[in-house]
Amino acid sequence: MDQQNPRPAETANLVCSRCGTVAEGTPPTWTCSVENGTRHYFCDACSRENLRAIEGRLDSDWW
Repeated sequence: MDQQNPRPAETANLVCSRCGTVAEGTPPTWTCSVENGTRHYFCDACSRENLRAIEGRLDSDWW
């Protein structure tokens, strides 16, 4: 990831900020949240489990 392109490289492995699941590339079912200027990625399972909090824009510390 660089300053000109804030998206991670397509070949980089993402790690779920909640459960630690590792994925290759950027899975289309994962959620990205920017909290205090830092990107956090959440796997589809964690995203589904916490949908109301995500929609309410609560930081992941509140889940």
